[in-house]
Amino acid sequence: MARFLALGLIALPLIEIAIFIKVGQTIGLWPTLALVIGAALLGGLLLRQQGLSVLGQLRSNVDRGQMPGRTIADAMMIGVAALFLVLPGFLSDVVALALLLPPVRGWIYAALASRVTVVETSSFRHTSGQVGPRLGGEGSIDLDQDDYRPR
Repeated sequence: MARFLALGLIALPLIEIAIFIKVGQTIGLWPTLALVIGAALLGGLLLRQQGLSVLGQLRSNVDRGQMPGRTIADAMMIGVAALFLVLPGFLSDVVALALLLPPVRGWIYAALASRVTVVETSSFRHTSGQVGPRLGGEGSIDLDQDDYRPR
């Protein structure tokens, strides 16, 4: 797995440079630079809009007491899209813009969710501010450091 990651980190810049050269030969220098800058600006606007939408969904899920698994996955994919938008290049911009589309994120989430098992556990919370029976209540004995010795 580490080999594929290292190979990918080496291959991505080479592929991006090759695409820059081909696009530059086809449409020229200034249109190529305009495309790169335009993609970054458009991606930034989409990122802002989608990011605020996901934050609103996360807040509403938490307020309703629902598991925000899908919303957290969307937030992570939008974060990856932001990283790809920062990287200059056409291939990374295409991947980033695809990740900003909700149907693409839904497809990726469905593919990942079919391979993951979620186990929910319940937790006990004190809402009244009272200390539980095992934490300093009647029948509890507080020991000083000198009174306790590990076996």
